[in-house]
Amino acid sequence: MNQSLVTNNPVSDGVRQALETSLRGVEELLPQDEWIKKLARSEATGQPLRIKLGLDPTAPDIHIGHTVVLNKMRQLQDLGHQVIFLIGDFTSLIGDPSGRNSTRPPLTPEQIKLNAETYYRQASLVLDPARTEIRYNSEWSEPLGATGMIQLASRFTVARMMERNDFHDRFKAGNPIAVHEFLYPLMQGYDSVALKSDLELGGTDQKFNLLMGRHLQQEYGQEPQCILTMPLLEGLDGIEKMSKSKNNYIGISEDANTMYAKVLSISDTLMWRWYTLLSFQSLAQIEALKAEVAGGRNPKDAKVALAKEITARFHSAAAADAAEQDFIHRSKGGVPDEIPEVALSGAPLGIGALLKQANLAPSTSEANRLIEGGGVRVDGGVVSDKGLKLDAGTYVVQVGKRKFARVTLA
Repeated sequence: MNQSLVTNNPVSDGVRQALETSLRGVEELLPQDEWIKKLARSEATGQPLRIKLGLDPTAPDIHIGHTVVLNKMRQLQDLGHQVIFLIGDFTSLIGDPSGRNSTRPPLTPEQIKLNAETYYRQASLVLDPARTEIRYNSEWSEPLGATGMIQLASRFTVARMMERNDFHDRFKAGNPIAVHEFLYPLMQGYDSVALKSDLELGGTDQKFNLLMGRHLQQEYGQEPQCILTMPLLEGLDGIEKMSKSKNNYIGISEDANTMYAKVLSISDTLMWRWYTLLSFQSLAQIEALKAEVAGGRNPKDAKVALAKEITARFHSAAAADAAEQDFIHRSKGGVPDEIPEVALSGAPLGIGALLKQANLAPSTSEANRLIEGGGVRVDGGVVSDKGLKLDAGTYVVQVGKRKFARVTLA
């Protein structure tokens, strides 16, 4: 927390705590002094601040890396402020060029509608649906029409637009920039005007668009919003940002056992980063837990608590407890109560082909690599021979710690 701002602008304990919550895990909060004033005014008047998060439904589902910004919304929601979950059904028709080195293809209205329904259902696992305002930016964007769009475009210059990194880099590299892409930041900024937002949240790649909202609110005679950017969450490897393409992610629709086990697989160092960005525990509680670990408590205890909290959020407390027991059972070499049943033919069948056909390995070559690493078991015994052939019968086949199948081979 910037102590000079607090010193120069005496505030109540409530505002101080709200600022601390606002700053938890953030990349930037701009301008911080304006946010302090907004918090103080809200406390004095009892009027909640309007906090906006816009998401374009570009894919049907999300992973827990996407929930970092939703968690921040929930923290601010719990302070009593009005959060607005804005679905960009209009801006999705344009396509967000943020961070792109090429034109993003727009979605069809049918894709947008289907994805938006999934997004809201998944976001409701983090936000309190009863206290969340759901809006679609087509409400005010479509009525603008051609005249309104021209008037809006007149409020920002091409020179300012070209200051944006992705536009600048593409122009310099000779890559095409379609005129409609300039409309995206304008329309996102206009959302802030339509909603009279006090604060807009986004990832670090959205900073230009968030600042556009401040600019346009001033153009339309409104008090400008503050902006808050959240960092990108590192994935299971602790190095790259969480991404499905890098296979270092936890999907929020994954089953409870898999989700729990994946959280337990992260490093002790990454665990504290995840606590800050994903846990609903207070910073004081997290610091107390850190102190206990520093004093000799097993860090696995803290990781188990985090795994159960995240699993319970997207499933239930009972499912988290069951996932813990399942993990303990597996770690002792036990077989889960429920595993996939697979029927195969072709006995005698090579172990590599069996793993591939049972969907326990993506390819025969990967199956061989797993065998070389000692990661394959048949009926509890480690397989070391890549040339092993299994006769007709039923086998419990295990790959790694979490993949099982009961294979009946004929």
